[in-house]
Amino acid sequence: MHPPIIAVFTAPELGFRGNPAAVVRSKHALTPEQMQAQAREIGMPATSFLLEDADGSYRVRWFAPDAEIALCGHGAAAAGVFLAQQTQVETVLLQYSGGQIAVKVAGNRFEMRLHAIPVTGQVAVPQAIKDGLAIPVLEMYQTENKHLILTDSEASVAAMQPDFDRLRESDIFGYAVTAKGDTVDFVSRTLVPHVQQLEDHATGSSHALLVPFWAPKLGKNQLVSHQLSPRGGRFFAELANDTVVLSGTFARE
Repeated sequence: MHPPIIAVFTAPELGFRGNPAAVVRSKHALTPEQMQAQAREIGMPATSFLLEDADGSYRVRWFAPDAEIALCGHGAAAAGVFLAQQTQVETVLLQYSGGQIAVKVAGNRFEMRLHAIPVTGQVAVPQAIKDGLAIPVLEMYQTENKHLILTDSEASVAAMQPDFDRLRESDIFGYAVTAKGDTVDFVSRTLVPHVQQLEDHATGSSHALLVPFWAPKLGKNQLVSHQLSPRGGRFFAELANDTVVLSGTFARE
């Protein structure tokens, strides 16, 4: 039997199909090797593995087909939607290696709370990344999750055709490429050249760093963004102190 697949951060009226994740709920703990093998067989961008503890809480781990993911925002949202529908509760708490994620579900909408990830400093841009992106790179910042790259316009983000072979010549794992939006507050794309997927569809973890980056620049704490990946994603976001609240719609695939 195939596990349920839930796409999150969808916007059908815009043609955005969001980011799909499979959800596997297990009564017994699986080894990392077992989870990796299942994720490879399922073949989704992420598979969320859920294990219920004796106290009724849930632990979650995420695996792409080729590697474990330390923090997977869209996988957390999909897992929260699945559990909320299965258990008929409104809010689900997920425990993971970095802390706790709360997911609230109502109708076809969800809301999730992530710790804000601040930039830790501006860094020099490797030539391989300049060449591989082939768009203006204005600034590059480091964070505890992935790097953030600022470019000049929404058009540059949309038109970008990454040369992943050239990008892999830099050992930087991944980056959210972003610009101020034309009709929304900001746009982005998330590239991960060192893993199988190469580009993520709609990335919650990237928005945990993009929202605190853009909020002070735009002078507002409530933001709307589009992720301009081939599938596309729409995010409604709020910066509340050190928390990023992300919301959107979901659909089963």
